[in-house]
Parts: sequence; structure tokens; C-alpha cells
Amino acid sequence: MARLLRTPDGWPRVTLARAGTYDPADGLPAAEERGAWAAWRHAVDAYPPGALVRLMDEADLVGRGGAGYPAARKWRTCRAQASPVRYAVANGYEADPGSAVDRTLMELDPHAVLEGLALAAYAVGAREAFLAVRADYGLAVERLQAAVDQADEAGYIGTNAMDAGFDLVIEVRPLRGAAIIGEETALLRALEGRRAMPDQRPPHPEVKGLFGKPTVVHSVETLAAVPWIVQHGPAAFASLERNGCTGTKLVQLSGAVRQAGIAEIPLGTPLREIVERVGGGPPEGSTLKAVLVGGPAGGFLPPDLLDTPLDPAALKAVGAILGSGSITVLDQRACIVDAGRVLERYMSDEACGKCIPCRIGTLRLYEIADRITSGRPRPTDRALLGDLSADVRDGSLCGHGINAPNPLTSGLRHFAAEYDAHIRDGVCPAGVCRPLWVAANT
Repeated sequence: MARLLRTPDGWPRVTLARAGTYDPADGLPAAEERGAWAAWRHAVDAYPPGALVRLMDEADLVGRGGAGYPAARKWRTCRAQASPVRYAVANGYEADPGSAVDRTLMELDPHAVLEGLALAAYAVGAREAFLAVRADYGLAVERLQAAVDQADEAGYIGTNAMDAGFDLVIEVRPLRGAAIIGEETALLRALEGRRAMPDQRPPHPEVKGLFGKPTVVHSVETLAAVPWIVQHGPAAFASLERNGCTGTKLVQLSGAVRQAGIAEIPLGTPLREIVERVGGGPPEGSTLKAVLVGGPAGGFLPPDLLDTPLDPAALKAVGAILGSGSITVLDQRACIVDAGRVLERYMSDEACGKCIPCRIGTLRLYEIADRITSGRPRPTDRALLGDLSADVRDGSLCGHGINAPNPLTSGLRHFAAEYDAHIRDGVCPAGVCRPLWVAANT
């Protein structure tokens, strides 16, 4: 379990509101004392399903999985389908290496995730829901399953849930496989027992999803915010606004910072404030060189862009993504070209192989970066990286391929001098790459 970081006084807590205030091993009563399932009881008693959709609309809740898609729009589309069978799915398959945001949430407050999933299922008319989680998250799987059993025994879910005349079955489904399972349509294929490969969209899962039926898929972090909204009201959530963004986001700080770990941050907070106020800034002897935002498919941002807010649109504009909420700080010892090469290798290795632009293109991008960092650059490599990245992005089927070039394209955009030093001069300014000649005074 990752360390929870202290945030400045006055910063709200939504998804982590109960985290650390009770021990999940103490069972349902301990969670109920802290407010678990209160929103569920209130919603089933006071709100018809359509009213819950309006609540999410008024709260302006958007997905925390990286894409930022409005939750109410998903629910409304799913509800509008004529099919009598619908599904709700919680995506707890944390794909990014080293990321532990979802894992920490599921381990510290499994009831928040399950309650949010139940509310989503109730809103769209689903009578069966799945919580997909990485099989190697042993403690999370154990606590989630215990929470499901406790909720079922208490009558919150199961047959004739809440004595309200409907059934709701929630199943915890541990999954094993590659990182692509984190993509929502690939996740649905894995839940069906098929090879995890993304589907072309449209139709979106809300129209044709699990087993061909309408399905809403949300990250566990998105779902954990739903009970808070029901309990405190959409206006309270909408009032948590900063730089035009609503609500909070869990982030994981790592790298060259004094304090690494997980924190709940108001969405829209500038990156500089997160690194300095939450992470404590670089340790003594280190100078901040770049911040990688969004995980392996994220982008490298220089110090002069650290006033960019933690907002999907703003990050996309500067070449990064919100992604998993991973923020990695690099100091003067890092080589941006080599770091991009390593991340591109990962993106290539994790490609599912379904579409050619991603399957072949990411491998070629890695090969170009590899020859640049190993002293075998070609004069045209910089232009070739840019052109091939555009082809991979434009031709790929899912977000994996669309975002795969980001580590290289953001480096080319914001650290062009470092690429030029490698390609034109055969020099690695950071002294990382071999057998390049290392520049003096580094």
C-alpha cells in the first residue's frame, strides 16, 4: 500500500474521505460508522434512477480514468437503450507500472468503490455488476470480496436488495494479462473470457458492451466519488472548483521529490503547487529538470510549464495526459531522450497487436530512439520521429496507440536542444547515454 501524503489545510477529500479512518478488516459496522452505504440507503429510498443521473449531471462529474468523459452522459445513454439487460463495470485493473492509486483506494475503502458501483448500476437499470481488479492485488481482492459478502448479508445488494423489489449481484473478478486490459473495451473482452483486445468505436460500451449489452464502465476512483455526491449534494461537489475543473483527483508523486506517495488533489491545481506543496520539491542537491505527467504514455514538461493545471484539456494542450494521475519528477541527472526511449519500449511491448499502426509503429519509434541514444543517429531521425508519431497517433484503434508517442513527441517539443545534441553533435548532456561522448562540465 502506497503512502498517503499530507495535503494543505482546506483541500477537500472526496474519494479518500474515509481512507485511514477505519480498518476494513473490522467489517461492515466499522465502515457504516464512517458513513458507508448511507448514500445507497438514501438514494434507493428517495431517488428514482433518472434522478441519480441528473445529480451526476449537476455535479459535473467526469471520469477520473484519464479521458474525462461526463458520467451522466454515459448513464443517460445506457438507460436509453431498449435492451432489458444492462451491466455496470468498475475498472480496477491498474495498468501503469508502479501506479498504486486504484490499489490504495480499493484496499483502504473497498465499500466506497462498491457503493459507487451499486449506485451506477441502480441508475442505469443494471442488475448485474462486475468489479475487475488485477489478480496480483491480493489484499485489494480479499477486501473487496469481503465487502461484497458483507453488503450481501446486510441486504444492501443481492436478491430483493434493500427490500426495494430489484436484484443486484456484484461480482469481484480478478484478471491477469497485459496493460491493454485497462482499456475499457479490452477489459470487457477479458471479462467475457476472450482475448483482451480493444474494439472499434462507435458503438460505445453504453450501447453495445459486455456480452453485447449496454454497459457503463467507470474507473474505481470515479465510482468512489458517487456516494459523496449523493450524500452531500451535487452543488457541494460542483463548488469544489479550481481553474474551471470540478472535484478532486488522486495522484501519485514519485521521482526526485522529498515526499513520494499518493494524495487527493483538487482538479485544476497547478503542477508546480503539487510538486512543491505536496511533494516538498526536489531534495537537496537536485534541480528539477522535467515532470512526466500521465504515466508511460504521458508527456515530459519543462519547469516553465509547471503552472499548467491538473486538467485533461490543459495537459493535452502541452503534450501530456492526465492518465493514471502519475506525476514523476526528473532531476538534472535524467536524459529526456533516453527516458523517452525506455517508455516507448514499454508501450511497444504492451501493444496488443490488433492494429498495425500501434503494433509496428511503436516498435519503429523505439528503434529510432534506441539508435539515437546508442550513438548511431541519422540526420533525418528527428523529422522521422515526428512524422511516424503522427501516423501512429492518427491510425491507432485505441488510447494505447494514440498516446504511445507522447514521451517522444513531448521531448521533441520541449527538450529539442537535448535531441539535437544527441543527433547532431553525438553528445548526451546528462551523461547517461553510451557510447556517446559525454559533454564536459556535466
